[in-house]
Amino acid sequence: MHASHDLILVLFSYVIAVASSYTVLDLAASAGQARGIRRWRWLAFGAVLMGMGIWSAHFIGMLALNLPVPVKYNLLKVLLSITAAVLGSFLALAVIARFRAGLRQLLGGGILLAAGIAGMHYIGMSAMQIGIVYRYGYVVLSIAIAYAAAYAALWLSFSAMTGNEKQSGWRKLGGGLILGAAIAGMHYTGMLAAQFEPDHMHGDLPGVVLEQKWLAYIIAGGMLFTLWLSLIGLNISRRFSRKDTKILVNEKWYRSLYENNQDGILSVDLELRIIGFNPAASRITGINQETLEDRSLDFFLNIVVEEERGRMHELFSRSFGGEYIGYETTIVHQEGHRVDISVINAPVTVDGQVVGTYVIARDVTEDKQVKERNHYLAFHDELTGLPNRRMFNQLLEQAIEAHSGKQEPFGVMVLDLDRFKMINDSLGHLYGDLFLQEMSNRIRNSVVNENVILARLGGDEFALLCRFTRKQMNVTDIAEAMIAAVAQPYHLKEREFYVTMSIGIAFYPYHGQDPVQLLKNADTAMYEVKKNGKNDYHFFSEELNGELLERLELEGDLRKALERNEFVLHYQPQVHEERKAIVGVEALIRWQHPQRGLLSPAVFIPLAEEMGLIVELGKWVLREACRQMHRWHEAGGPLVPVAVNLSSQQFHQYNLLEEIVGILKESGLAPEYLELEITESMMMNANISAEVLSGLVKTGIRISLDDFGTGYSSLSYLRLYPIHKVKIDRSFIRDIVTGGEDQAIVSAIITLARHLKMDVIAEGIETREQLDILLDGGCREFQGYYYSRPLPAHEMADMFLLAARTS
Repeated sequence: MHASHDLILVLFSYVIAVASSYTVLDLAASAGQARGIRRWRWLAFGAVLMGMGIWSAHFIGMLALNLPVPVKYNLLKVLLSITAAVLGSFLALAVIARFRAGLRQLLGGGILLAAGIAGMHYIGMSAMQIGIVYRYGYVVLSIAIAYAAAYAALWLSFSAMTGNEKQSGWRKLGGGLILGAAIAGMHYTGMLAAQFEPDHMHGDLPGVVLEQKWLAYIIAGGMLFTLWLSLIGLNISRRFSRKDTKILVNEKWYRSLYENNQDGILSVDLELRIIGFNPAASRITGINQETLEDRSLDFFLNIVVEEERGRMHELFSRSFGGEYIGYETTIVHQEGHRVDISVINAPVTVDGQVVGTYVIARDVTEDKQVKERNHYLAFHDELTGLPNRRMFNQLLEQAIEAHSGKQEPFGVMVLDLDRFKMINDSLGHLYGDLFLQEMSNRIRNSVVNENVILARLGGDEFALLCRFTRKQMNVTDIAEAMIAAVAQPYHLKEREFYVTMSIGIAFYPYHGQDPVQLLKNADTAMYEVKKNGKNDYHFFSEELNGELLERLELEGDLRKALERNEFVLHYQPQVHEERKAIVGVEALIRWQHPQRGLLSPAVFIPLAEEMGLIVELGKWVLREACRQMHRWHEAGGPLVPVAVNLSSQQFHQYNLLEEIVGILKESGLAPEYLELEITESMMMNANISAEVLSGLVKTGIRISLDDFGTGYSSLSYLRLYPIHKVKIDRSFIRDIVTGGEDQAIVSAIITLARHLKMDVIAEGIETREQLDILLDGGCREFQGYYYSRPLPAHEMADMFLLAARTS
């Protein structure tokens, strides 16, 4: 039977196939993003929509067929063809909605979709109550077309789901066109496979004759309208979905920030109920989350320290009024300790109305402790806990301001420990720190009260602010009490150590009207005490100003003296009285000042020690003395040693032995002709001293103990260390003629040295009477003005060394 097609309806069938394919592929992306029951709802809706679209395209194509005879349709089979289309679409959508582009998934999805399209077509064809004979080659071709187009459409659909938004639109459109072509191509190829036989019409079978043209248009219009509504609904749904997703994502971000925030956060509504809190809030307060839940704000305020609760109520009232407030307060942790917190009350506003507030709390206990500690250290001495120089200056400024109206006087003292440097150098800084702590406690306990403030300015220097009225002021009692407290022996390392204190005193407003001038003048008075023998106090006077200026000038000149070669050595002979022979000379430094003339070491040696020049100066003395003695030996003088004093700082140099050996090699003097004079104060640290002295003695250098008897623990020094000679201090010789005690001490020293097989020499001999007493006591070697004052090198050679050579 010859058949023809209505081309307009053919076009409609293709448009419907494309439109339904595009709509469903667009819907598949939403189905793939959905989860749970929503996902299955999307798939069911899409399957119905796609199945109806495929069926509509097919049915319109059927109605486009013009046969010369009317044809009845079996409605049950029509409905069955719709079911096949919907089921195939559902299975295919379920595959592609999983977002997996594996070959198996695409092949399987293509087979399912092609089966649905083919099944729908041939079931629909069987609904026609007319004989149909199929050419099976075309049948296979129609199914192949359906499968190839379905596979290509599914691949494009997957690409659309995984691409960007712009690519996605074009790929879905391409997928719709291809899938529409699959439906149309399969249908019309299938129709080409069918041969209708009017002789085999089933007129006796039940069926319905359809009005082809108008029914096709109605189905096409209805389906297009349905697809249009679906696209609009899908777009609206997608917008809501995006909004919901954005809200959900934002909520997750907010919840993560809320839960993981290191600051404690409480959410409080207008009814003062705690409606939210994070783990940090429990950690800071020590209250578990079950206890905090749905509690009144008063429950939280009850853990605030009592003195802060009233202020907290006021601050929360302001916060609920819409004010953003930051403050600090203190709460009591559930374990009982106090926690300092920094708090922010941040109002929550909805539509311009305050609906509650966030309480954001940070534990700043440790930060506050560090801040307080840093502030404390900025104004206190870490070693002693006393106010430091900065704080003392501030207190001094406050005292000046308080006394400036009536010019009411108050006192400022500067205190310095005598001989502390020697202890610190000998024992090391650790024991020096312990010693300083003990001395500061003694001073503080002896005088400090609400009107007296003690501060440590640095090193062993302290300051005292006496804020008395004029009638109450008695600074001499304070000074004497401190001197007495410091003078007590200090037990350290199984030994007793003694120090004294020098104190300078200045008064406001007479000696200065600002902190700098007052401290400077008190410092000047303190140095006057040191110059005059130490262990005393002295008031500032204008005369001291001139001395201070002179001292500053001297310091400036001293720095340049070595460069200008202004130092010279004088030599004092050491004589064996019975043999009437010179047994050695002592090298003594002098400063040939260009304006002041020849200066004694008592004038500049203390300055050199304070300025850190003593090591360099001592090295120069040692080198010059060795050179001179070697020259005398070369000139034929007696082979006697030269005695050189070592300072404490020199003795404690790590490379002392190497330096001395180097100087001996440089000068050419044999080690046995160098005698180093040391003091007891240098040997307080037994381990260091024994090592240094042993190294010196091994080279052949002789060791002499100077000023013997004036220090402490002398007997233990004589027993421990390799000492060749003991030098009796001039302080015992001065009054030996009239003082029985000095004679006894000198006699004991001589006897002790003999038993220890040490040489003994007495210094400071000025009269025959002193010499005779020492001779009777057994001493044979002497040094002093009785024989000669210290002489320049050429006079020493002429008077003693050349004479000894010629004799």
